[in-house]
Amino acid sequence: MAIKVRDFEVRLTRNKDERRQVRQLRYDVFVEEEGASATEEQKNLREEYDSYDRFADYMAVFHNGRVVGTYRIIDRGAAEKMGGFYTENEFNISKIKKYKGNIVEMSRACVAPEYRENALVMRMLWAGLGEYIVRHRIAVLFGVASWAGTKSVMSAQAISYLYYNHLSPANLRATVLPEKFASDVNPKLSRMNILPEEFVDADEAKRQMTPLIKGYLRLGATFGRGVFIDKPFNSYDVFVMVRTRDMDPTYQKHFLGAENALNDIEEKDGTMKTLGKIMLLPVTGPFKVIRALCQFVLQEDADDAEYIADAKDTDKGDE
Repeated sequence: MAIKVRDFEVRLTRNKDERRQVRQLRYDVFVEEEGASATEEQKNLREEYDSYDRFADYMAVFHNGRVVGTYRIIDRGAAEKMGGFYTENEFNISKIKKYKGNIVEMSRACVAPEYRENALVMRMLWAGLGEYIVRHRIAVLFGVASWAGTKSVMSAQAISYLYYNHLSPANLRATVLPEKFASDVNPKLSRMNILPEEFVDADEAKRQMTPLIKGYLRLGATFGRGVFIDKPFNSYDVFVMVRTRDMDPTYQKHFLGAENALNDIEEKDGTMKTLGKIMLLPVTGPFKVIRALCQFVLQEDADDAEYIADAKDTDKGDE
């Protein structure tokens, strides 16, 4: 399904040209703006990519046909084809991989600089991701959230705050892999409790957080243990996880009509239970849920939203 708001549209990419535009936007943001390293081939193409792109889905926001915001989505099936998830290069996620429900990795989120002041593009990415969650009945979303640079002490308040207040439950907690740091990076920099708890100021911590991390917290996200210093990508990363049944009750009420709408997601015989009446196609259909979700996420722009059914598959395998 595509969601349109005036001359903006969010959906999965449909062909090689659109996927190329996504990688070009990523090059502009991650390489040109934030200083990630790039190969000569990437520099010549002006595209940012890795081996995980081949079977990934790209969620993209288009403005007059141009990609201006994107998320990379890797489900369990795609990960199996690629030998694992991208985040396994930085964190041990073995506990999450054992979860019997549908799991999805999010990565490479970015928005073109000229579209950041108006939050519409980011809100549309959230709406598109929400539609994906509903359609595929995703139980767990996960990935890494990053700051530019390699000095995690610059975000000490934010990282320490996450450690003391928002760690994932032990049975689903990812843990950092400092042994995968570049050889010249001190493994002790993986510490998340940079400051003693009594030195952490919540207001300052939130000022140090990126808009994306703040958005994850509003959804009810929890975080893995440790910080990964990604020197080649010029970033330091924390692991983020959202279990849909644990989403903030206010969001569930707005998205799905009830504060505990997702409580029935459970592991059983290798599959998820149904999500109850709200998520069952014969009763209300996913479309009603998606429309309610978009009304909340898109806020004042919701009245202009159009919903367009799209049976086309994404075009992968072009990397």
